[in-house]
Order: sequence, then structure tokens, then C-alpha cells
Amino acid sequence: MDAPDYLLPEEAIAQVPAEPRDSARLLQGLSDPPAHLRVSDLPALLGPGDVLVVNSSRVVPARLRLYKRSGGAAEVLLLEPLPGQPGRWEALVRPGRRLAPGTVLFSGRTPVVEVGERRAGGNREVTSLVDDLTAYGSVALPPYIRRPLADPERYQTVYSDQPGSVAAPTAGLHLTERVLDECRDRGVTVAAVDLAVGLGTFRPIKDGPVEAHTMHAERYRVPAATWQACQEAARVVAVGTTTVRALESAAATGRLEGRTELFIQPGHRFSAVDVLMTKFHQPRSTLLVMLEAFAGPRWRGLYELALAEGYRFLSFGDAMVVGRHAPR
Repeated sequence: MDAPDYLLPEEAIAQVPAEPRDSARLLQGLSDPPAHLRVSDLPALLGPGDVLVVNSSRVVPARLRLYKRSGGAAEVLLLEPLPGQPGRWEALVRPGRRLAPGTVLFSGRTPVVEVGERRAGGNREVTSLVDDLTAYGSVALPPYIRRPLADPERYQTVYSDQPGSVAAPTAGLHLTERVLDECRDRGVTVAAVDLAVGLGTFRPIKDGPVEAHTMHAERYRVPAATWQACQEAARVVAVGTTTVRALESAAATGRLEGRTELFIQPGHRFSAVDVLMTKFHQPRSTLLVMLEAFAGPRWRGLYELALAEGYRFLSFGDAMVVGRHAPR
């Protein structure tokens, strides 16, 4: 199948987060016709027996703007620590061709990293020369966000407590403690998973069939208590595609922790998730493929409605909530 596509006008891409967080619009796609709500209305859509699952991963300051000994500028974007190799990371390095293995990069007079060998896909190994590499970094916003962020915490969820992501699990950016407390007051269980969001989240599907796309791997963990709550739930409501990926990976493998390359596409039999709260995704993205697998072809009508009604798209944009198009 071809990657799902649509025309996304530049002016529809949100450049700043909603203020306050839960004032963001929420397209309620559970009913027909859909309803226009706010994220603050989410508790009214849930009730006793529902389990609301969030991704508690926290974004690390992964972008390091450094210099060569000669003074030339360089940038290192940390992707993830190399397993079993303390102080060593897989990273993107620019300008890659001018940074030979063994090149040391500096912040002021402090040597910060040593650039290593190339890895598959063009990434590089880098070795930390300081105690805390992320202390020299900043949060890496998606490339389509062109305005600087006044408060870096606005690219973190209010419940983030597990450092490890390069990009935020953005569906949860609009949730507040008040919204979560109101959900609990209605008898909803709020539970968490941890999936480290990688840059592959933003990599578009190239020309050709979806099935030929190589899915990026991400580390995930589903606490036993979260998994048990999901088994006993009337409905499992996942906040974000990363939460879906963690839960469905656990269901598919029987492992509550590990690395997943699961590519959810039409034909996937959902075993864990009933309702999805998500953002409006980029054309031809793996996230949009997942949405089509989950909600079926009606996603197109919902996106057309959202564009016509002035909803804001992508990471800082508004949200929608939809049900699975086929029962599990």
C-alpha cells in the first residue's frame, strides 16, 4: 500500500504550545458526527473501568552545539546510549564528512566528546569526555518548529520522569494535573509506560510501498501494574502513538521490557488498545500509518474537518480522540 498522504498547509503547523495546556482543542471522533471540545473536556469522555495510559518518558537535552579545536562549528545530536558501553552514544554529527574518527569537540575550552566510527544508516559513535554530556546540550525541537521555545518545560509532559527521549511524546503535552485528577475522580485509572521516543518518529516514508519502510527501534518498558490494569480494563485509552507502540509490543511479544521495531500498519490486530488520543500527524509518516490502522479510513474525514475548522497540526498542535475501527 502507498503511504497515507494529505495536503498540510504551512499555516496549519503550530509554532507555539497552547496556553494553558488543556485549552488545546480536542476533536472528539468517538461519535458521529464528531464534536469540537477542549482537552479540559477529556474526563467527561471517560468513566469507571477505563484505564488512561500515558508515556512518562522525559526528553533529554540531546542537541550539543560544539566547536572543533580549529574553531569550526559542529553539532552532535545524541540518539541513545550504546548498551553496555558507559559514556558512549549513537549520534548524528554535523558536518559529518569533515569530522574524522578521533576528532575532539569542545564547549569553550572544555573537551566534551570524541567523534568515533560511522554506524549503519550514517550515524556515528561518540564518546563522552565529561561526567554529564547532556549538561552541555539543549532540547532538540522538531525541524518544522521554527520559533525558539521560551520555556523548555513546555516540550515536556507534566508527568515526565524517565529521561531517555530525543523527541517528546507530544499527545500528552496538553494534559494537566487537574485533567488527570478529574479523570481519577470519575473512576479512571491513570497508568504509565516508558518508551524512549527517537528521531525516527519524524522520518517520512519514502516513495514506494509502506511495507518496504524500515522501522526504527525504540526502548520500551511496561510496568507489571500497568499491564495488569490494562488486562482488567473496560477500555484502554492510550495517550499517543508511542503508548500504543509500547502496549502493542508487549502484547505481541509477551515481554514487558525490551526494544521494539513494531511497525503498526493496516492489517495489524490490536490486542491492547481501545481508544487513542493523538495529535494530527505529518503526511506520509509512520504515525499516520498507525492512525489508519487504528481508526480505519475515516481518519481522512476527520483531518479534512480539522483543517476546515482551523485546528493546529503537529507537535504543538491540537488533538483528537478516536476509537478502534474493529473490535479486539
